Amino acid sequence: MNALLRPGLPWQRPMTVKDLDEVLAIEVVSYSFPWTRGNFIDSLAAGYLVELRLDAQGECLGYSVAMPGFEEMHLLNLTVAPPFQRQGHGRAMLVQLCERARARGDHKLWLEVRQSNDTARRLYRQFGFDEVGGRKSYYPAPLGRREDAVVMSLALTGADDALV
Repeated sequence: MNALLRPGLPWQRPMTVKDLDEVLAIEVVSYSFPWTRGNFIDSLAAGYLVELRLDAQGECLGYSVAMPGFEEMHLLNLTVAPPFQRQGHGRAMLVQLCERARARGDHKLWLEVRQSNDTARRLYRQFGFDEVGGRKSYYPAPLGRREDAVVMSLALTGADDALV
């Protein structure tokens, strides 16, 4: 049995439009420039891999949004609600995403992360991602400024041991 589905442990399921109020409540306390309801609706309508991580009582602990491509997956949003951060939920969502991407035959997982987001960059590096480039002025920042993104990638083939 998959550890994420055992009774009493966190588990994941696809997000639906009905979940958006709960998701947006987490999004707005997690980011200075949160995704909008429209961003999530567009992701659902496009058929992206959009999942919730829930506790045993069904409370939303976090969520992820990933866009499938040709032999690759692009992680667009991975968020853990602030009270549940640093408890392994982000890593667990990454493991599940990698499993799903591998099952599709994907070879790489890509993402962008704010240059200033040291916590997320550390998580991704510990998970095995490499910093492979950047995007100038990618993210909105306070006072009408923009912040650079760090582009990271993870090889999904031959990296099974690194993800466990």
